[in-house]
Amino acid sequence: MGTDRSLLSGDMALLVLELLREGDLYGYEMTEMLEKRSENAFRLKAGTLYPLLHAMERADWVESYEGESAAGKPRRYYRLTEAGRAALEEKKRAWTTYAAAMRRVLGGEEHVPEP
Repeated sequence: MGTDRSLLSGDMALLVLELLREGDLYGYEMTEMLEKRSENAFRLKAGTLYPLLHAMERADWVESYEGESAAGKPRRYYRLTEAGRAALEEKKRAWTTYAAAMRRVLGGEEHVPEP
């Protein structure tokens, strides 16, 4: 069963930022890593990835630079900025809060009201 695409909206930035936290990457490398780590649940196409990267670049979360590949062809690499690290941490906190709330509702965890 594939992943419901409506569940992914807005979360791709979190996933891409997390990949870049580990080091500089070029686009195809990101898509391959994301597919592998998610066991093919997340498949980013170029038409989704590059507009996302460009938006994150405008937000100053990532910066790009040209580097060479093993074959000598130039590639565009992306790296996380300090603002991107802060955005990543905020997105992780938001996701953790959201996931915990979903578990409480779907898993039937008892909610204890604060006094």
